[in-house]
Amino acid sequence: MGLKRLDGLVLANMIANGAANLSQNADYVDSLNVFPVPDGDTGTNMNLTITSGAKEVAALNTKNAADVSAKFARGLLMGARGNSGVILSQLFRGFGKSIEGKSELSTLDFAEALKRGVDTAYKAVMKPVEGTILTVAREAADEALVAAESTSDFNELMERIVAEAKASLDRTPDLLPVLKEVGVVDSGGQGLLVIYEGFLATLEGKELEKPHTPVMDALIEAEHHAHAAQGFMSTEDIEFGYCTEIMVRFQDEKLKDAPFNEDAFRNELSELGDSLLVVADEELLKVHVHVETPGDVITKGQRFGELVAVKIENMRQQHSTILEEEHGANQHGVQPTPVATAPKPKAPYAIVTVAMGEGVSDLFRSLGAAHVIEGGQTMNPSTEDIVKAVEAANAEHVFIFPNNSNIIMAAEQAASVAPCGVSVIPTKTVPQGLAAAIAFNPEADVETNESGMKSAASAVKSGQVTYAVRDTSIDGVEIRKDDHMAIAEKKIVASSASSLEAAKQLVDALIDADDEIITILTGEGSSAEDVAELSAYIESKNDEIEIEVHDGKQPLYSYIFSVE
Repeated sequence: MGLKRLDGLVLANMIANGAANLSQNADYVDSLNVFPVPDGDTGTNMNLTITSGAKEVAALNTKNAADVSAKFARGLLMGARGNSGVILSQLFRGFGKSIEGKSELSTLDFAEALKRGVDTAYKAVMKPVEGTILTVAREAADEALVAAESTSDFNELMERIVAEAKASLDRTPDLLPVLKEVGVVDSGGQGLLVIYEGFLATLEGKELEKPHTPVMDALIEAEHHAHAAQGFMSTEDIEFGYCTEIMVRFQDEKLKDAPFNEDAFRNELSELGDSLLVVADEELLKVHVHVETPGDVITKGQRFGELVAVKIENMRQQHSTILEEEHGANQHGVQPTPVATAPKPKAPYAIVTVAMGEGVSDLFRSLGAAHVIEGGQTMNPSTEDIVKAVEAANAEHVFIFPNNSNIIMAAEQAASVAPCGVSVIPTKTVPQGLAAAIAFNPEADVETNESGMKSAASAVKSGQVTYAVRDTSIDGVEIRKDDHMAIAEKKIVASSASSLEAAKQLVDALIDADDEIITILTGEGSSAEDVAELSAYIESKNDEIEIEVHDGKQPLYSYIFSVE
């Protein structure tokens, strides 16, 4: 007989094993991305997302399943990267909402929570597509509900969930033609199956080890760089010395006397310090802020309910320790006395954008971007990365340009928890982002800017030349590994052994007699000679068109085209 009641300790182990199993299989999940371009990042994104959630859970030691689930959901929310990561975070956000107040779960509780997670994820996606992770999650949850009617055994329940998830995954090519054309199953669905298999391994008494995959090595490297960066600032530069985090569970009797208003509470805390993040739902309030008086934050939070968790860290002491480790203490062993500085006034507006390549980033800065997040294809920033960039922009209202369709959901999620007004301009390409930046009007109101920037972005035709990572055939185009592909918007229009020839075929597909300006961003794999020949070719097609060339220095894409 297997497990009959699931508590927080077992759930935490399931989460750890699910994360470990995905870590082991992230490269394989990446390889299933349907397009043969170097954008195979679904496994990477899901891995980074679940790692963020699992890290939060690992710090707990409780038998309360609801507490574990809530912590997991919060970690997923802030660590979510790419569409697959955001969907994963929503699946377990709904799961957590379903089991609030339950310290142990029955099989029916678990099944209903999976179903609640599916409903939450579908609502988060503007245009749900079947044959994806959503389908696998939905059909597995439906099977869980059926199974829970006949069994109270978690081992049997999870076996049936995994079996149905696998069967659903195998059916995804029948629902999404591009999967069948390329001969793969859905990568996001595969990632979810791997997580569920990790859950089952826990119930079977197996413990999976996390290997050193490129993804995990990248995480460790990122943490190392963050640590090393402390050496470039002085302890005295830390204006607010205590990193303060609290979690409050709302109580009805307290809310009667002090109704909770998220915006008002955020404004109230903003007067105490900086790096403020306030996240709340119907039951819980989570606050992160850097202040000089942590007790004030606790007191203000307790107005609305009971404290669930409190963490206060002395950042000056942490910083001094880091400096001692990396550079040694000063000769007297005495750290400088902190000096308070006046906070910088907020700008009315700021633009935060995502870009890859030094030249592309410089272009955005020249157009007024306050903060450029390094990222893009294969390197999607997390929700937390975007929130931090919004905070660093220090503005009353921030416009975010994702410049990649796989970053839009994370940007929207960041906007929902950011400490200021945020508008996501859903740019899907770098050319769309540049057009939106040009259209920004600092004298106009938010609504006028949103409308103008969205209109400018939609008027741009985008194209790119990149290389193939596998042999395949898509839309009648035969593609060989390492070929250069011409992609107009989302459609592969040509493939060639030469990046220059691919660029010429892309120009044929993009420009017509009415176009006035073509901008070329050159990246790795391009040359001055090829650009000169390409420019001459464009002029032969349309001698009235104006050609602008910028060295974007972007990886993966030898050419990015913007046509207006």
